[in-house]
Amino acid sequence: MTQDLHPVISLRLFTDRKCFGPGVAALLHGVEARRSLRAAAQAMGMAYSKAWRILHEAEEQLGFKLLDSTAGGRHGGGAVLTPEGTRFLAAYDAWAAAVRAEAERLFAAQLGPWAGPDVHPTGMQSDKTEE
Repeated sequence: MTQDLHPVISLRLFTDRKCFGPGVAALLHGVEARRSLRAAAQAMGMAYSKAWRILHEAEEQLGFKLLDSTAGGRHGGGAVLTPEGTRFLAAYDAWAAAVRAEAERLFAAQLGPWAGPDVHPTGMQSDKTEE
């Protein structure tokens, strides 16, 4: 049986080294949902120390803070995206969605004949289930 051919697009931003990509974006979305870097990292199966390091490396390379956090205590700590972090994440998500949509269109146009029978002209898999 032939496997369905499909593209997988992963987008990363660089300065002099990698500074932002799908992992940092997922971590920030987790912070938005959980209001905690520790909880976001745990949900991703990532050590808090690694999440903290990745976040601070991204902030250093980008030149602005992505998160504001408060230390724990009687009322617990937490984290929220900075206003600039919120705008940057939204812009990254919009850019990534546009690039993926264009990549799917180009994939269908150029490689569609090899993609398999369940691929629409847009390059997206159909919702058909195997019986």
